[in-house]
This record gives sequence, C-alpha cells and structure tokens, in this order.
Amino acid sequence: MAVEAQSTILSIDFQRRWPDGFDGYDTVLAELGPLLFASLSRSDQRRTGATYLRGLLAAEGRKSIRNLAGLLGPQTNEQSLHHFINSSTWEWMPVRRALGRYLVRVAPPQAWVVRPMAILKTGRHSVGVDRRFVPARGQVLNVQQAVGVWAAAPRLSAPIGWRLHLSRAWLDDDARRTKALIPDDAEPETLGDCGVEAVLESVRAAGLPTRPVLQDLRTADAARVVRRLRAAGQPFLVRIGGMLPLVPAAVSAPSRSAVRANPVSARLVLAPLRDLRRPVVWTDGIPSVGGTVRTTLVGASRVALPPMPGESTGPEGELLLLGVGDPGRQWPTELWLTDLVDAQHGALVRLGRLLERVERDFAGVGARVGLQDFGGRSFGGWHRHMTLASAAHAVVAIARADAAHLLGAA
Repeated sequence: MAVEAQSTILSIDFQRRWPDGFDGYDTVLAELGPLLFASLSRSDQRRTGATYLRGLLAAEGRKSIRNLAGLLGPQTNEQSLHHFINSSTWEWMPVRRALGRYLVRVAPPQAWVVRPMAILKTGRHSVGVDRRFVPARGQVLNVQQAVGVWAAAPRLSAPIGWRLHLSRAWLDDDARRTKALIPDDAEPETLGDCGVEAVLESVRAAGLPTRPVLQDLRTADAARVVRRLRAAGQPFLVRIGGMLPLVPAAVSAPSRSAVRANPVSARLVLAPLRDLRRPVVWTDGIPSVGGTVRTTLVGASRVALPPMPGESTGPEGELLLLGVGDPGRQWPTELWLTDLVDAQHGALVRLGRLLERVERDFAGVGARVGLQDFGGRSFGGWHRHMTLASAAHAVVAIARADAAHLLGAA
C-alpha cells in the first residue's frame, strides 16, 4: 500500500511546474503521502486522495473541484473528485491523526494554537453558514465559522484539526441537518467550547504529545475556556482582555500562604506592578538562522479565577498573569494568563509569539492551498476538503522551511 501511494503521489502531473516555481514540494509529498493515506482501504480512494492533494498544491486561484479537475487533465474525472470529497465513505480523522504525527516528528510543535476562522459566503446553503458578528471585521457577515487547531513552532505552523461551529438555526432545523448530513451527536456549543473540543479531539484523542494551548481570548468568554482547559488537565497560555475579573493572590512571608482578595479587572491587578517591571531578553524567530534579539518589559502577578455564581470558592490552583510591553511605549500592550506559573517569563513571551507565526502562515500559505475554498454543502465534504487542504498547507510550510534552513546554513 505504501509503495503504491508513493508512486501515485509522484506520478500525477510530475512534469508540471508548481505555480510559484518552487520544486521542493515533491520531496515532502513522497514522504508524507504514504503515511497520510494509509488508513484508506481502497486503492481508488488512495489514488483520488493523492490527485486531490496534488491539485490543491498545483492549482492557482480558487480550489474548486472543477478547477482542480481542469488542471489535472482529462484523465481526472470531475465527478469522481466530487464524490470522493462529498459523499465517499473514507474517514477524515485517521488522516488528520497521521498528519499530526508526521508534523510532531518533522517539525515538533511548541504549542497547539487554537485559531477561529470565518469563511465569507454569498449564499445560505453551504453547511453551517449564518449571519454572525466577525470581530476581526467588526461587522455582521454571512460566514461559515470554524475553529482550527495548529501545530506551531518558530520555523513553521500547520493545521491538524478542524471543528465547524454550527448555530441553532442549523441544529434545530431537521430538514437542513438531514440535507447537509450533519451527525446526530452535533449539539449547540459556544465558540469557546468549540475551540476546547477541537483541541480534545485533535490532540488528546489522537494521542499527540501534551503542549500548551495558545489562544487569543480577548473577544471570547476567557474564564469559561480556562476552566474547561484546567478541568481537562491541558496546560495553556491565553491572551486576555484587560477587563477579565481575576482574584489577586497576596503572598504573606514567611509562611507564603495565599490570601484571596476580591476580584478586580486584570488591568487593575497589573497597575501596581508598573514600577516593578523587569526587562526580559528573548529571541524572535529561529536562533540558528538569525533570529532577532528583543527586549520586552514584563510584570507578573499570581492570580486565581473568581468563583462562579453559586460557588463559594473559585477553582483550585494559582495562575500567572503577565503584562507585556515594549520599552518607550504604553504598558502593558498585552495581557496573558497561564497555568505555567513556574515558567521563565522570557519563554512565555516567546511562546506567545507563535500566534503571529500562525497568522503569517494562514495568510501566506492557507489561502494558497484552499483552506477557505470549499464550495460544497455537506458536513462530511467540508471536513474532507479541510483535511486535505491542511495536508497541502503542511507540504508547503515544511518544504519552504527546509529550504530556508538550508539557505541559512549555507
């Protein structure tokens, strides 16, 4: 099976140049392909999967099934590609797990980054599409709302799992559910809960190594997400808004017993620390290929979550609140909350920069391989397309990172 999959990956349109003129993708395809499609039991499915993946990499413009079939030539049947994505029987989770294990091996992640993605749509029939407020745009738009889980390291990042956020308008409409083939166990959830579930099914259920979950929660219910991550035993570093209520933990010497105060906003917790800030020197990027040394002012305080209504006390265990800002500018410009209370502040600052790594890769690679281009209407079709688009993203990211490393070492 592995030999056949590798042969298929390399034989399809082997002579065609890639759109950007870069020829490093074939090496990654030859290694990843056999692993990616090993769970597909039928040879025709493995061949079609390889065809679709290569089409995502080679096609320019929108990655519709029609465009992929047109690019790959008369030997590729558009109907077979459509069936393979929208109504075939192959399971996408084993393919995603194979992709995750491969990334852990070749580009070990330092964090699992949870990133929401709003996909603009013009109609109302694509699965999950609804009118929603999109914080990044500051508008109510017609979108599909999804959450991706990314394996992130300084040299590259790539998505390994996706969860489609479905509104009640879809889940309470039996006719729409049936037509889109939405599973019976899909239930209403907040966008924050959607992100937590995405981590649990993409990382924990797949047996991937424990790494901190990194997420921007400034526009989400940060306290709820933090509580759920702590309950799951999942370490985290999350960016928060300044108004999040927290309980300062005043430590009295010499006993160092924590004395809980009343909840105040995160920004007010940090206000007394302005004169206690300390410079932290850290490397932005990859030190081995010329990362940039930066200095950041950091102030930190031990805190806890306040109790929920009806609770007498909040969750056990202290958290660390970090205020981060550059010298000469208003401080803090960023607020972070983590359960990694004993970690070095410089390491936490550098870890937080992986959010930017994911944003760069999403903009520079994700759009190129079709992460926002699925035009079908079925729940399974969306997940199968996203799985193969994630694999295409990994191929591009790894090949480019390898090339940059060789260039830096030369």
